[in-house]
Amino acid sequence: MTLAVKIIRQQKKIALVGSPTSAAALRAGHERAPGALRAAGLADRLKTAGFEVADLGDTATYISQPDDEHPRAKNVSAILKSLNDLRPRVEVAVKSGALPVILSGDCISVLAIIAGARRYFRNVSLIYVDRDADLNVPATTPSGCIDGMVISQVIGRGAPELVRFWGEPPLVREPDIALFGFERLDQPEEKYLAASPLRRHSALEVSKLGGAAAARLALERVRAAKHEFVLHFDVDTIKGEEFGWTNFPGAGGLALNEVRDALREFAGQPNLAAINVAGYNPELDPDGQGARVLIDLLVNVLSTRLGTESSEAATDAVAAAFVPVPVASEAPHSEPESAPDNAVDSSPSSEPPAEPDSINS
Repeated sequence: MTLAVKIIRQQKKIALVGSPTSAAALRAGHERAPGALRAAGLADRLKTAGFEVADLGDTATYISQPDDEHPRAKNVSAILKSLNDLRPRVEVAVKSGALPVILSGDCISVLAIIAGARRYFRNVSLIYVDRDADLNVPATTPSGCIDGMVISQVIGRGAPELVRFWGEPPLVREPDIALFGFERLDQPEEKYLAASPLRRHSALEVSKLGGAAAARLALERVRAAKHEFVLHFDVDTIKGEEFGWTNFPGAGGLALNEVRDALREFAGQPNLAAINVAGYNPELDPDGQGARVLIDLLVNVLSTRLGTESSEAATDAVAAAFVPVPVASEAPHSEPESAPDNAVDSSPSSEPPAEPDSINS
């Protein structure tokens, strides 16, 4: 149910929320991300940039475990608990008027973030910045990894326990979702996407247009000037040579500057309801270099909300902090047992027509 509460946005306020979970992933480590980013000074950096920062703490910790009882939807019970822990914290953050910045391990946390935003906003769109489309379902996944099914859950066709998390699915209508920067698709995902009204901006398209121009097009297609929207950012979107501190960096991906330019465009929008930052694994970052690069990126991106002076300074910090790191190529996080040889351009030659405007419940 959407409450009739007027939200007064505070551009200079950020509410940090931690969701320390790796339950939806195939290995542990993601759950340490919120603590690692705090320890590396994220809040202080945001304050120095000019923000007022309220830290609303963390949910309980949920760690990836073997789950032979649910081979097609692993750790689904723990994931549901994690979502139910996170949702009320997001609601508090949204109601405060601050921008909720959720430091998450798993991509699936975006379900709770959208649900928390929909407590107060009638229509909520989704910009999904991720190298994977995450369109598998229990019937098509060989791994059972829930993080490979996130968009399916959002549109109401995934694991029943998670589809029911929002009482009246879909959580977001397909025409109000933009997949941004993806290049890894399993065959069932390609087949579904071919007939879907999901907006799509492949990594190839983003590189061709430029990050900022592609972002503006994505915002237009999900009607972000009219709807509130949630921004999801999985760090594996960045090419592995520039950010290797994630479970499945691999070859390909978008350049750091392309991701930065796109995220700056998204973050500067007045209707941005919340940001989810997922996929960073501190276990792969023993010297903390990845945390520093990620914090520099986030401060740069968020500073667009304050004006050009702060954001330009943050841009210089990102450039100064970047040091290339060697990474081993791995399969995508969603389906490691059937690594697709796809770095495909799945952008349609013409955009599917938008559906009539309606409440997306």
